[in-house]
Amino acid sequence: MEDCIFCKIANGEIPTEYVYEDELVAAFNDISPVAPVHILIVPKAHISSALELDDSNKDVVGHIFTVASKLARDKGFAENGFRLVNNCGRDGGQTVQHLHFHLLAGRNLEWPPG
Repeated sequence: MEDCIFCKIANGEIPTEYVYEDELVAAFNDISPVAPVHILIVPKAHISSALELDDSNKDVVGHIFTVASKLARDKGFAENGFRLVNNCGRDGGQTVQHLHFHLLAGRNLEWPPG
């Protein structure tokens, strides 16, 4: 999508220091972190939200969970735990219309969330 900021970041049009990248996803630190570790994991293909997942693109979500697990182990917070969050739609808190997951760690993440 032409004006999508996450498409531009994931495809290298906006310079960003990735914490992880492969052919399917890019991961980078959130510019407004809500936890000591706050990484965004976004697919390189534009998918507006979880509501647009179907048989043609569902595998990217499994890959995102695999990447989150790898990052947790590589960055040393797997043992203490983490949260992986997807916001969907206005009431769900989605502010960028591109499927993305927030990987949060580094503090006690209480329940229920906001």
